[in-house]
Amino acid sequence: MTELEFKLIDWAIISLYFIFLIYLTWQRDWEETDEETFLLSGRKMSLPAFVATLVSTWYGGILGVGEYSYQFGISQWLLFGFPFYVFSALFAWLLAGKIRMNKALSLPEAVGNFYGERAGQFSALPIFILVSPAPYILMLGLIFQYLTGGSGNFLWYAGAVAFFSVAYVIFGGFSAVVHTDMLQIVLMFGGFILLLIFAGIDFGGLESLWKQMPASYRDITGGQDLQYILVWFFIALWTFVDPSFHQRAAAAKSPATARQGIFISILLWSLFDFLTMFSGIYGWAILGPDLAEPIMVYPYLANEILPLGFKGLFFVALLATIMSTLDSYLFLSGQTLGRDFLAKHFPSVKNNTLTRISTVIAAVLGILLILVYPSVIDLWYVIGSVMLPGLLIPVLGVYLRFFSLREGWVLPTMVISIGVSLCWLILGTLTSTMEYDYTFMGMEPFYPGLAVSIMLWLAGRVGKGTGGVLEETDFSRELTE
Repeated sequence: MTELEFKLIDWAIISLYFIFLIYLTWQRDWEETDEETFLLSGRKMSLPAFVATLVSTWYGGILGVGEYSYQFGISQWLLFGFPFYVFSALFAWLLAGKIRMNKALSLPEAVGNFYGERAGQFSALPIFILVSPAPYILMLGLIFQYLTGGSGNFLWYAGAVAFFSVAYVIFGGFSAVVHTDMLQIVLMFGGFILLLIFAGIDFGGLESLWKQMPASYRDITGGQDLQYILVWFFIALWTFVDPSFHQRAAAAKSPATARQGIFISILLWSLFDFLTMFSGIYGWAILGPDLAEPIMVYPYLANEILPLGFKGLFFVALLATIMSTLDSYLFLSGQTLGRDFLAKHFPSVKNNTLTRISTVIAAVLGILLILVYPSVIDLWYVIGSVMLPGLLIPVLGVYLRFFSLREGWVLPTMVISIGVSLCWLILGTLTSTMEYDYTFMGMEPFYPGLAVSIMLWLAGRVGKGTGGVLEETDFSRELTE
């Protein structure tokens, strides 16, 4: 692959991007003692701000998406698009309004208010892992290593950008995340529209591309087996327990804003999926099928076809897409570990201070995690497969009575389900002869964990035949049936 050809104007554009991020962060309009504003922008977020921050935050894994579309074609939409549209719509319909009416400032707090303090505290640990910034630190490290000509260890670049995000997040709180996300969404759409236009000029229109694609690239399954596809559908249940969804629904100025914002976001995600999917396939057509690093298909394609100035704009778009998720997940990680877990053990330290300290810890742990799993898709897969089975039913039970557990069953459900998935993952890793193959006895680790969770739920349900949605006035009431 040819070296990156950057001119002064391209570097100037990237420098201006970071300067503007700092400027937006300094637009601080809240008091240090106001925890609700620090964590949720005072629950006054408008519809445009809601859409901008949700769309940009939920699409940070851009290099992983490019890697997959380059290798497997349109099946990217089936695995990484459609399942998330479905569960996002269900989240909007079933949960968003109720989360907005809940007085809890975080997801672990909502779990604790409903099931008891011990359950809330424990839930903070898997939620902290679930929102690990590791995949986004990895991608930023790879991009900056490429920008600097491949010199140096990408971990140094990853760490530098991660701690840049830490700096403005711990200063500006959630408001800083929202302010910067309103810039990031414009950049991410604009950059990929440019890339697709120039790819079409270079290679030919989408009709020409479709005719040249291998049959497997036009196959909606991409040649993947049913079990693998279903795992990604189950991983899309991540939506229901993702703290960024809960945080934004809680921060919206009204339940209607939260619901409408998610449906608008689904439309924008589907458009962005179209842009990213065909950009990745154009990468296969223009760069050839034998890239040593498929994860870098977007940067390589931009370097190949974009002219002076536009190249810098596209790299800013890449950075914006990733950093919009990195800053959100850093902030959520810090809040979850600091406010929802450590605060119980260090009551003399202010919650906002613990959140800031824990944000730094989250960045360090994210850097360490990418040493173990240096692949974006594998990070998503491993984290989701292990943590989701234990969180899904207890979290849904906070808002939907059908899934509610008796208080004494909540901790066992979370601990045992996560433990089973983790053990299955370890056994699969030890017995597999293929790299990043985690199946054991022919089964992905997600399934046994979920099966255990369902069995425990059936045993510990709150009264048989009592389906339906909990009243919003019941959110702080412990279940004692």
